[in-house]
Amino acid sequence: MIPADTSKDAHRVQMEIYRRMPLERKPRLVFDMCAMGRMLVKAGLRMRYPQASEEEMHRLWARQHLGDELFEKVYGQPNVSTET
Repeated sequence: MIPADTSKDAHRVQMEIYRRMPLERKPRLVFDMCAMGRMLVKAGLRMRYPQASEEEMHRLWARQHLGDELFEKVYGQPNVSTET
């Protein structure tokens, strides 16, 4: 499936790059993309909650990432004053 913001030619080139990429490089690429996504989410949270500590930031990220139900199973009830 071609993303809506990508032309067919660009998608074809990207897929060819992935096909030619050494197998050992592919997991590193996935981990790097996940790390970048996590950084972007945390940057957005930091903009919304500039006074939050690092621990509070982690809990805010975890709640967003896991959803309320799983977050509360893992972390218990929230004790972060910035949560809504």
